[in-house]
Amino acid sequence: MGEKFERHRQPWTGAEVDKLHTLAKKGMALKAIAKALTRSEESVKDRAKADGLSIARLR
Repeated sequence: MGEKFERHRQPWTGAEVDKLHTLAKKGMALKAIAKALTRSEESVKDRAKADGLSIARLR
């Protein structure tokens, strides 16, 4: 229990942004992208929105 999420409020690196763009263009789901980047889904969604990316919705 009591585990802290270590990446809390970390700035995005250029490599992470590039990976986000690549994964979003491949049509990966939000949950999968968040896991691949070890970031929260909320963080990924906010960054994608700021960059004008659309994330595929699960069907």
